[in-house]
Order: sequence, then C-alpha cells, then structure tokens
Amino acid sequence: MTERAAEDRILVVNTGSSSVKCSLYRIGETAAILVARLHGDLRDEGCRLAVTTAAGQTVEELIEVPDESSAQAAFLKLMLSRAVALAGGPVAAVGHRVVHGGLDFTGPVVVDEAVLARLAALEPLAPLHQPHNLAGIRLAAALLPEAVQVACFDTAFHRTCPPLAMRFAIPRRWHDAGIRRYGFHGISYESVVERLPEITGAMPARAIVAHLGAGASLCGVRDGRSIATTMGFTPLDGLVMATRSGRIDPGAVLHLILAEGLSAAEVERILSRESGLLGVSGESGDMRTLLDSDDSRAAEAVELFCRRAVEEIGSLAAVLGGLDTLVFTAGIGEHAAVIRERICGRLGWLGLELDAAANAEDHRRISTASSRIAVWVIPTDEEAVIATATGRLRRVG
Repeated sequence: MTERAAEDRILVVNTGSSSVKCSLYRIGETAAILVARLHGDLRDEGCRLAVTTAAGQTVEELIEVPDESSAQAAFLKLMLSRAVALAGGPVAAVGHRVVHGGLDFTGPVVVDEAVLARLAALEPLAPLHQPHNLAGIRLAAALLPEAVQVACFDTAFHRTCPPLAMRFAIPRRWHDAGIRRYGFHGISYESVVERLPEITGAMPARAIVAHLGAGASLCGVRDGRSIATTMGFTPLDGLVMATRSGRIDPGAVLHLILAEGLSAAEVERILSRESGLLGVSGESGDMRTLLDSDDSRAAEAVELFCRRAVEEIGSLAAVLGGLDTLVFTAGIGEHAAVIRERICGRLGWLGLELDAAANAEDHRRISTASSRIAVWVIPTDEEAVIATATGRLRRVG
C-alpha cells in the first residue's frame, strides 16, 4: 500500500430530511478505523450537534442555522463543513448511503453526473430518502471537489434474491419496466451478516435479520445471501414503521383515490408520513414514547407492530424451510427488550426459547441453551460497511 493510501481519510455521510450522520474514518490495510462520529438533528431552535470520538466521549452543542434558501440546505452544509474541519486534513473520498439503486446498481459505485442523473430518476420510489441522499452527494462534491464520491445502495444486498421473490403478479410489461420488489436496509443487513460467523461461530444456514427502527424490515438469509425481504417496490411496504403504514391492500389505496377523492400525492403523504405507529396511536411514531404511554391507542400501535413482525417472521421461516438464527438490530431491535420479548414469545412453535434475564440485560445472545433457534442482538454498523467499500473503490481508482 502506498503512503498516501495508508493516510486516507474517508468521510461517510447519511442524510435525512431533518438529521445528518457523518462518520470520519482512517482506512488501514484491512479495515476502516473509526475516528469520530457527528450526529446532527435540525430543530426549531437550530441544529443539535453531537460529536462522539472513537473513545466514546461525546460533546453536544446547539448551533444556530444560517438563514439560506432552506433550513435543510443550510443544515446539511453546516454538518458537512464541521465534518471536513474535524478531519484535520485532506478527505480522500466520501461514501454516501443511497436508499435506491434500482436495477442498474448492484454494488458501490463512483458517482459522476451520469450516475447522479440515473439516481435522481429513482426519487419517486423513495421520496423520504433519495432526494436528501443526492443532496448530500452534490454538496459534498462542491465542498470537496478533489475527493472521490461513492454511493452505496440499500437495495444492492437483495440482488441475490431469486427472481420469483422479487416479482409481482402484474403484466410482464410492467415488470420489465422495473415495477418489482427491490428490498431495502441492505447496508445494515450486510453489516450484520458479515459479522455472524465471528459472533456465532459459523454462518447459519437459515437466518432472519430483523432491522427494527423508525424504518423496519426483515430479511431472510440463506448461507449469507438474501433470498427474501419484507420491503418491496418502495420502503413503504412490509412491517409497521414509525410513520409508514407497511403492507396495505392496494384496493384500500384505490378507494382513497376513487371514492374519497384524495390525490395520489395526498395518499402518498398519509401512508408515508402520517401512518404507522404515529397513525395508529395518534400520539407519536417513537416506540419509546409509546411504551411509556398509558393511552390504549399507544398500546394498540405497539401490539400491531409486534403482530406484523411475527407474521412476517413466520412467512420468511416458511420460505427458508425452517429457521436456525434470528437476529435483532437497529434502534428498536437493539434497545427495546420488551419488543424483543413480545415478538419471541409468539415464536415458541418454531422452538424458540427466550432467556428473559439475558434479554432484559441486553446480552448479545438472548435465547436459552436449549432453544432450537439461536437469538442474537447485534448492533448494525452501516457506516463501517460504507467506509470499507469507499476505501476499496478509492484505492482501485
């Protein structure tokens, strides 16, 4: 490895509508080494910024966001500027999480204007994410014109799914035009699956990974490869989420448009931003808030979340032909012991036995020694996956 490559600084950027995560890495010969993480949330009073070092020390501050064309644009510029300053030297490459790669992108890719145009065409399929992902790429390219910009895709991990798993029963001309299942959260699944052999001793033949957070999905994994997942054409499908409805009868959507007179844009807004835990509870899309609430509607929202997860785990177990390992990850999966307990408590028919004490204490393995299914809690690290892929493309380039 050249001296320059050994000193490469890699910035990882994950942009949302009101939050931005930036992680700074040094790329060594075999792995990405975390230097610091920045997490910013845009609020009414400004940007709440937290900087956490690799040693775990966190400093928070509230920063007034300049009044530019939009608060979001100013916020993103502030976050990227702070990340570049924290690097303390040249940034060789910037890796970006991009939710939708469509059929064209099966792995990480160096971004140029042609790639950006193809990704922008996918914005209607992931309206909550894709526009913000691409805004991050454009601004990073403007701030760091010498750095390589790399896109890593949430859809890429699921390209190993068999064709039937990704097909809808619609006219072939629509399927050929790209209306099919894509699946998402692939970077998270890749992070967990890469670590499974090290943590469990071997790659499980039949595993289900439950990425449970504000966005939630499940992935059926056979021998380390995705063969089925709950999200479909867009990230709106599948499980109940914070503000997304998850699976819904298409006839209900047609009813809202044809009988209730709602526009397609209004239905999209309701199903994406006003449904899920928020819609059912009428209170919040935050699982922590709902678990602390005494309102019966909050309890119903939590119950529906767990029920849908159990239903889909059963479906994926059938596709896998059985189940050896269940993994919980992401915000709810990693931190909400009561949700894990409620889900696992309904899977006894699969031979799952939960170790209540281990689960309550957030141990890594939370199933009993006699359980036919090993149940694990494994933190996801999407940023490390992106940093490693970005460093690899940087070296190749």
